[in-house]
Amino acid sequence: MNKVDEIKELLNQIIDPTLGISFKDASSVIDVKINEDQVVDLKIQLKSRKKDENHIKLEIARLIKIKLGYPGLRIEFSDSKFNLENEKKVMYIGVISGKGGVGKSSVAANLAVAFKRLGKIVGIIDADVYGSSLPSIFGLPIEPLSTTEDDLLIPADYDGLEVMSPEFFMPKNQPLMWRGPMLGKLITHFFNDVAWNPDIEIIVLDLPPGTGDIQLDIQSFVPDASMILVTTPHPNASHVALKAGLGAKEIGHEVIGVVENMSYYYNEASAKNEFIFGEGGGKQVAELLNAPLLAQIPINQPKNPETYIYTLEDMNGKLYYALARKILELIQ
Repeated sequence: MNKVDEIKELLNQIIDPTLGISFKDASSVIDVKINEDQVVDLKIQLKSRKKDENHIKLEIARLIKIKLGYPGLRIEFSDSKFNLENEKKVMYIGVISGKGGVGKSSVAANLAVAFKRLGKIVGIIDADVYGSSLPSIFGLPIEPLSTTEDDLLIPADYDGLEVMSPEFFMPKNQPLMWRGPMLGKLITHFFNDVAWNPDIEIIVLDLPPGTGDIQLDIQSFVPDASMILVTTPHPNASHVALKAGLGAKEIGHEVIGVVENMSYYYNEASAKNEFIFGEGGGKQVAELLNAPLLAQIPINQPKNPETYIYTLEDMNGKLYYALARKILELIQ
């Protein structure tokens, strides 16, 4: 047995504390190298880096330096995607659009609330970093979030719905002037450093319009996320929306359906629907993406003026409730 194989065999006996199974069974050892100075380079995956990394680092150091006598050690940790058979899997549902101004964030927020009304334990991430608006939509105070004893962020709460947004970290009314790498770090925090409810079932992702760095970052964290594409009925908006849908599919996401927002205005005086932004855009995009048109949401004002969340007494609230049920039927 050569030296690399010897190290791998010993590493494979280590137990991932969160999974409760060996590195061998969890395929945790990704790479082992020994350089010319006899420094050991390792790539290791852990299910819970935040909780277990320091402990595992010490255990590996004792193994490599004390037991085997190597003078140096470098470890690169990454997140393990290994799931136990009985482990509850979180459903990630991304809400995307081709351009801003189509009501994507209000769709994401109301959809998350509808999932909760269906009895699901739900969180929502405001990943539309430059245009983050979820705290305003929910009517939440924009103030720093609390943390747990091990420095995990505690999400804001909207009637039992957990909310995470960049707005909670930024000075009020200040623009965000970050480049791609900083955005990536923020998204990493949202996935690795948040104390979500341990029983959470659905996390809705409000993604930026178009295709860019954040979409690619999200793909690396949740490659099996289901995407909902939001457009308005106007052909110009639907043309751009199609590009976003095709881009999502190109990087490996499934676009499970299209929501046409601001589809029409119901004129109570004439008792007729008025198509003030045109017609047919949502249907056209859905056909080109080979996905269903899941809902047509009219222009409407919530009964509660303090938020942009519709109640089940609102017509739109009923439509979002039906939309959430339809989505669950598609992905469960």
